[in-house]
Amino acid sequence: MKKEEEFDVILDAEKPDSHYFSDLWKFREILYILSWRDIKVRYKQTILGITWSILRPLITIVIFVIVFDKIAHLPSGGVPYPLLVFVGILPWQFFSSSFTKSSQSLVFNSRMISKVYLPRLLIPTSAVVVNIVDLLISLILVFILFIIYQQPVDWRILTLPVFIFQTFLLAIGLGFLFSAMNAKYRDVGLVIPFIIQIGIYISPVGFTSSLIPEKWMPLYSVNPMVGIIDGFRWAFSLSRDPFPILSFRISLIIIVCMVIVGIVYFRKSERKLADII
Repeated sequence: MKKEEEFDVILDAEKPDSHYFSDLWKFREILYILSWRDIKVRYKQTILGITWSILRPLITIVIFVIVFDKIAHLPSGGVPYPLLVFVGILPWQFFSSSFTKSSQSLVFNSRMISKVYLPRLLIPTSAVVVNIVDLLISLILVFILFIIYQQPVDWRILTLPVFIFQTFLLAIGLGFLFSAMNAKYRDVGLVIPFIIQIGIYISPVGFTSSLIPEKWMPLYSVNPMVGIIDGFRWAFSLSRDPFPILSFRISLIIIVCMVIVGIVYFRKSERKLADII
């Protein structure tokens, strides 16, 4: 009998991008494995387990209701203020958790990177995918609150996946960029919590964008979360204004640029990751 030949598939960080991205598809199962591992680790040995996915947005809602509604008396556009805040928190918490985890993902998986080669774009991507579980749980809670407050939704809810995907792309783009930077410069990891802390107050989470003067909206919309949060509220029929086309367009342009910059910088840094991490 002839001895059967064996072939090894070798992934090379120096491969042209066309081959590299085809490898991403071939090894897509790794994305599932990494994501499932992170989900199990997140809730392992916790008393409340997955209940944290419900408590986090609820606690944030209580704080925002007290500060912005009861104390500051900000207008809510005629809709229940808790709903206004909760729908604003949905994309923000998805983005902030995804951005934080993905930016730290290379450092947390340094052993894997230094010992085994795989398409390393999968590592920060898996950190974002994990947070989709929390988002789905929060969406269920939002619909329950809509029933309690008897707040109707219409056909616009069908556009919600567009804004969810927009948030996903933003987290992915920044995750690629900051994870590669964090692997080389550990100071970046200290800056990220500061960005998140400031971001929630300059984004329309606890208030509506209608409070911003119209002449300042183009500048305000440079924050890509503005278009995303406005889109979420429009999809949930919490906004009586027309579709926020200005903030949506600006947000989309910035997000596409961030994804491109993130991928280019990540691929450039990936060739030396095993040495610097």
